Amino acid sequence: MAATEGLFVLEGRPTAQLIADQLREQIVQGIFRPGEQINESAMASRLHTSRGPLREALQRLCQEGILVNHRNRGVFVLDLTTEDIKEIYAVREAVEIAAASTLLDGRKEQITDTCDVLQGIIKDMAKQVAVSDWQAIARLDMQFHTSFVAGTGNSRLIRIYETLAAESRMCILRLEVSYPRVDVLVQEHQNILDLLEARDRRGLQNAIKRHMQKAVEDLTASR
Repeated sequence: MAATEGLFVLEGRPTAQLIADQLREQIVQGIFRPGEQINESAMASRLHTSRGPLREALQRLCQEGILVNHRNRGVFVLDLTTEDIKEIYAVREAVEIAAASTLLDGRKEQITDTCDVLQGIIKDMAKQVAVSDWQAIARLDMQFHTSFVAGTGNSRLIRIYETLAAESRMCILRLEVSYPRVDVLVQEHQNILDLLEARDRRGLQNAIKRHMQKAVEDLTASR
């Protein structure tokens, strides 16, 4: 199958987690398109693995929500609807606001360390915006937000956000040819960082809400 050309052959003993991680990355990069069926036989052959670990990997991705199992038809890449997008960003907003409160209630050093990480990501993002590398922009966009949540040290918030991050990258990559606000993308993230650094709780919460709401508007504008 054509979409598997970007996959590398697993070395050593393949595991379901390794397969799931690789397939997830290929899906969010758009190598597997929304609505495309995952051919289990072809995939197992390409990866030189048995059906057992592959099926377990596919089940993991179905549980995460980026694959859908249609009974008697097979497994397909999720084709995100407008309602899916709204739900994803509503939950992201809730998690990031919770993360903001956790950070602001935590140690000063925790905020400083998180801000240092976020500033480095913003610098990289600005470079990729300048050369219009959309794959890199999408990756760095989500890296910023996952690092923001990871700064809390709360393992459950982090785990919840990992699934949202994969779905969000699938959304973001759809904007490659039509994103109307690429010129303010870096500015929006810098604003969130500045408010965190200033310990401005209300301002930070409002900035997160606006950021998520604008993303939903952009993602659903042409649907």
